Amino acid sequence: MDFDHSPKVLELKARVESFMAEHIYPNEATLHAAIAGGDRWQAPALIDELKRRARAAGLWNLWLPASERGAGLTNLEYAPLCEVMGRSPFAPEVFNCSAPDTGNMEVLERYGTEAQKQAWLVPLLNGEIRSAFAMTEPDVASSDATNIATRIRRDGSDYVINGRKWWTSGAPDPRCRIMIVMGKTDPDNPDRHRQQSMVLVPLPHPGVTVKRALPVFGYDDAPHGHAEVMFENARVPADNVILGEGRGFEIAQGRLGPGRIHHCMRLIGLAERALERMCRRTLTRVAFGRPVAEQTVTQERIAESRILIEQARLLTLRAADMMDKHGNKAARAEIAMIKVAAPNMACRVLDWAIQAFGAAGVTDDYGLAHAYANARTLRLADGPDEVHRNQIARLELRRYQGPESLTGGGAGVAPADPGTAPRTAPVWVA
Repeated sequence: MDFDHSPKVLELKARVESFMAEHIYPNEATLHAAIAGGDRWQAPALIDELKRRARAAGLWNLWLPASERGAGLTNLEYAPLCEVMGRSPFAPEVFNCSAPDTGNMEVLERYGTEAQKQAWLVPLLNGEIRSAFAMTEPDVASSDATNIATRIRRDGSDYVINGRKWWTSGAPDPRCRIMIVMGKTDPDNPDRHRQQSMVLVPLPHPGVTVKRALPVFGYDDAPHGHAEVMFENARVPADNVILGEGRGFEIAQGRLGPGRIHHCMRLIGLAERALERMCRRTLTRVAFGRPVAEQTVTQERIAESRILIEQARLLTLRAADMMDKHGNKAARAEIAMIKVAAPNMACRVLDWAIQAFGAAGVTDDYGLAHAYANARTLRLADGPDEVHRNQIARLELRRYQGPESLTGGGAGVAPADPGTAPRTAPVWVA
């Protein structure tokens, strides 16, 4: 792959960085104070003003590939822009590039009917509303999506939904007007991956109760947040099903690929900012007669942070390139690898940054504690590390199964078993 970004991407990146420097970083403290000092579940007016500025600057919907509705960037082209946005908790929404809206918009763009697009995709693309995605459940191990128990039952021209969801990102936000809900329409189908469907549920809606916001290590992420949601005989028209009955698992797989890599792109930006803060802090703090930056342990952590960030960035670009060239399914190993690598990298870099700040690092004064809470959550969100590692291992083992594993040679083909290879060179024995 070509590691040089095109002039188009470099120009967009410079514009995003300029907008961040002029409008995002200087307003972070103001936005945090507005949320803390007022109604936490009402977005500050400044957010809408910044969104208007970003849209006027042509920095809007940059995430949406191959569409007249977006910037038309590939995943590889979007990666450096998303990384820059990830440096601030407010930036993704300002550019209309935040989760779960991007994933929900992609579902509607790829799988929705024209009526569904007009009703929900257009206002989401315009930044007029927010959305939620209800998949995870508290009563089953949702790391196996086929466990989902929420029932979506056909009743005449409607569907009736009953179940309990949680970690439904966006549901506490009063701007949230549409929720994509995944549940079982055909629980007895022998194909476990054809039991589920996705339906659109407008909000607020009879039978849908947002019970509580769920904090992460004490951070509620207001005004967007994550919620526990109850569905009690919630009734929606049958036309609200997406793509058709039994297609929910298929849609989820299509949705989560881009969503996972977007998280990783943002985490790299988050880690970069943490490393910058670590360097500045240790250069100016003196302990035991010399700057903390001169302590060998500090230098080792700074060096290791740079190595980890660069490794994660390269793997992210590799996954994005694979997605663009061969599709999300062909890139599933690369997506799984970066989904494990990036959150773990960010957690480690942030932990070292917190340590460099001392007691100040665990306060809210420098944003490191909140950033760590977000990074740690992403070792669970969109599939836990264990699920992705299992998938990576299965794909790797598959290379060594079947007759082709004995042929040797060729890209992606396992080498011949050492026991059958000519002994003309040293042999590694497992």
